[in-house]
Amino acid sequence: MKVAVLDITGKDTGRKVELSGEVFGIEPNDHAIYLDVKQYLANQRQGTHKSKERAEIAGSTRKIKKQKGTGTARAGSIKSGVFRGGGRMFGPRPRSYSFKLNKNLKRLARKSALSIQANASNLVIVEDFDFESPKTKNFTNVLKALELETKKSLFVLGNENTNVYLSSRNLKNSKVIKASEINTYGVLNANKIIITEGSLEGINTNLTK
Repeated sequence: MKVAVLDITGKDTGRKVELSGEVFGIEPNDHAIYLDVKQYLANQRQGTHKSKERAEIAGSTRKIKKQKGTGTARAGSIKSGVFRGGGRMFGPRPRSYSFKLNKNLKRLARKSALSIQANASNLVIVEDFDFESPKTKNFTNVLKALELETKKSLFVLGNENTNVYLSSRNLKNSKVIKASEINTYGVLNANKIIITEGSLEGINTNLTK
């Protein structure tokens, strides 16, 4: 698959790059995508939820009424979960929601996500670019030139670029990552994927090991 290369003003440079069929042209695996997205979202959870159980509630430990003869159920503590102010029964405890996935499955999921976006013509290849200083206005001008002002966009750079990253940090609909940081959720959550020429080699290397 050949794709035209644009500059940051949105104009065609007259050059084209060949996208690897192993990465951008496979048959998407829906179950692999599901598992990788599930793991990504699970890893975002803090898991710090906690409620007090009856042993952690402050209160009297005396038996609140006699065992028999009341005509109601027996009760041994005011801290029981059946009473107002008592502890919660089987409440949440701190835990980790993370789980392990095979590396090959994660690669398959990411290639599937990129292939879906490529088939939908949502990939844009641009020349490598940099800013002299971090300014949000510079990045906004790039978005305007590429007609991405109102769309969710994911920029994939070949190497870490501090000026470009800092210029995009204030914009909620745009995200800048390195080729090694590509994840399935981020690719599918964006309306357009903007990939720099210099990042293509890194993407192909990481996903075809």
